[in-house]
Amino acid sequence: MSDVTRILNAIERGDARATDELLPLVYEELRLLAAQKLSHESPGQTLQATALVHEAYLRLVGEERQSWDSRGHFFAAAAEAMRRILVDSARRKKTQRRGGDRERVDLAVSDAAADDDLRCDDLLVLDQALDKLSRKDEVKANVVKLRYFAGLTIEQTACSLGISPATAKRYWTYARAWLIREMGGLG
Repeated sequence: MSDVTRILNAIERGDARATDELLPLVYEELRLLAAQKLSHESPGQTLQATALVHEAYLRLVGEERQSWDSRGHFFAAAAEAMRRILVDSARRKKTQRRGGDRERVDLAVSDAAADDDLRCDDLLVLDQALDKLSRKDEVKANVVKLRYFAGLTIEQTACSLGISPATAKRYWTYARAWLIREMGGLG
């Protein structure tokens, strides 16, 4: 049993000190995952990897009691938390774009914002399609979450989900094709 799994079990049993032990063990890995995910976002992204990790971590070990079976399960939950944070951020930007935060901008700034708007829209469309895939096949949706939102490799994804790398690769290929079709050819 890894240190992370031991600490996760202690957190589940209600050991408040275990929460303090967890962050130093997983922080760097979560930060790398967050940085990798944010590298695909638009250049004007206001959310930084450190902030994304902290927000995801707070959601994972916050007030609501969580239960993780393993290290892989924890990182799958972290990927989902990061996904939710990024989608919420995209929704806020879209609301502001529709007049919730009106301000005068130069044409050059407006052109850059158009690219950001497209990325926000793409992320929201992806989120809706991923929710639909999750209802159809949760494991394939989890492969997408781990690969796209957490930046895990095929091997890491397979380990996290308890499936073979060949199966993870097949699921990834299928899910990507399904999502592209569902999203109307975006991506």
